[in-house]
Amino acid sequence: MYGWIKPRNRRAYLTAAAIAAAIPLFGGALYAQDAATGEKTPPRDEFFWLGEINKASAVINSQEGLLDPALAPAIAAALEKVIEAGNQPGGKRPGTVITFEPLMIEQGGTEVTLLHAGRSSQDMHATFRAAMLREKLLDLADQLHTTSTTLVDQAEKNAEVIVPNYTNGVAAQPNSYGHYLLGYAAGFERDAQRIREAYARIDRSAMGTTVLNGSSWPLNRDRMADYLGFAGTVENAYDASQISSMDAPVEVGSIVAGIALRVGNYVEDVMTQYAQTVPWILLEEGGENTYVSSAMPQKRNPGLLNNTRSDASRAVMLSLGPIMQTHNITPGMSDPKDAGDNAEMVDAGIKALDRLDRVLKALVINPERALQELNSDWTASQELADVLMRKYQIPFREGHHFASQMVTYARQNGIKPLDFPYAEAQRIYAETVAGTAHDAPLPMSEAEFRATLDPVAIVKNRATAGGPQPAEMTKMIASARERLARQEVWIKERRDHIDASLKKLDDDFAKLLPASDTGAPADAQTGAQTGAPATDAAPGAPAPAQ
Repeated sequence: MYGWIKPRNRRAYLTAAAIAAAIPLFGGALYAQDAATGEKTPPRDEFFWLGEINKASAVINSQEGLLDPALAPAIAAALEKVIEAGNQPGGKRPGTVITFEPLMIEQGGTEVTLLHAGRSSQDMHATFRAAMLREKLLDLADQLHTTSTTLVDQAEKNAEVIVPNYTNGVAAQPNSYGHYLLGYAAGFERDAQRIREAYARIDRSAMGTTVLNGSSWPLNRDRMADYLGFAGTVENAYDASQISSMDAPVEVGSIVAGIALRVGNYVEDVMTQYAQTVPWILLEEGGENTYVSSAMPQKRNPGLLNNTRSDASRAVMLSLGPIMQTHNITPGMSDPKDAGDNAEMVDAGIKALDRLDRVLKALVINPERALQELNSDWTASQELADVLMRKYQIPFREGHHFASQMVTYARQNGIKPLDFPYAEAQRIYAETVAGTAHDAPLPMSEAEFRATLDPVAIVKNRATAGGPQPAEMTKMIASARERLARQEVWIKERRDHIDASLKKLDDDFAKLLPASDTGAPADAQTGAQTGAPATDAAPGAPAPAQ
């Protein structure tokens, strides 16, 4: 069993046992331990982002004359103490401006509120909600990429496995199972596009818009956006906290809903087949995949499928929350904005995708049984009408009527496609075209008639672009992998941009701190900060390696 948690600068993958050992619970927040450095990093929660916003305000305003540079070090030191205290076990990590600011006043007096020039809880909350939601979108994109990769892998593995496909709940036509899976991969690719598009709209900073119409302070909104890792700012100050901050959860909810609905569609399709006495698709037995009924020894209940469907349904339910909360309220109200609720909604979509990934990896397909089902019904009958029209110019509706009459006769007499008498086919065709412009014997030879009803041949002989024939499958698998590679790069670039921006902010903020807060030791003679490493070595002795 594996889980993942998000450290500040990189993603760490740990076993469940390692998580329990390496991640203590600090004030209700999970802290990640960097595998390389052993450093524990705080979660990027509301408290974290309020700290980053305050850091950026201190740096920018002191450099641009909105905050007296002489006061900046003391204010920065007070902020640093609040952040450090919040990062301790059991430390306070308030998630609103009005609960964060008193901690700063406690550390630095009311002078620290000079940092609040041209700010409001409206633009600050809108900013950290956008920051948190964009990172949740990246988490969703990550899992979608993982699951989509598994889909394409399985599609390639099953490119030549011929199975029935169903429409209206009834076996319709033979198809490559790999082609079927690529169809789902294409749907998930659209979800990936929606994530990228939504991310671009959400990746905008509201900082500097104050409540809804800006401020008399000439705030540098662009620098603030840069420090917080945003691609830009929300242009209209009213839109920033009153409109777009309500739009964002609704848009993300629609993406989660679309993904979850597709997951549910796939599971239900498998479940329909699973219910057969001898299905052609099953799950590997054991573990979470299946479990034995408590009463009926023969039953192997598909636990993983049930859980995946349940997860998808929960994601759909939660995705409706922002819509219902935004309905019939005035602009800017907080109802749909709660960062925790919206994170839970996205996490539900991630969980459904993760379970689908496990379903795909646990599938056991029986190609022989699938072919047997195809040959036990008339899923190849449309090909008769197609061949008659393509090769012999028989109007499709006449060929369709001929094939339909054959199927009716076969079902009435218990005849399967491979056993259908050629003489009966000739008779039915003659009756179908009697009195028409095409009144003539069946133009197909018996060999051609039999070949036309072969499900494997039907799939291989498809000529349409995007079909299941081998050449098209090879092309579509390659293009799907190219799209996945581009998506992986996109995710990494966005994460790297945020990390690099925050690192620059930390570096610039550190320069603002008083020398006594930088960790530099005092000179032994003057007590001044020297910036040199401390050492107990005798005068003239080389300093120890750092």
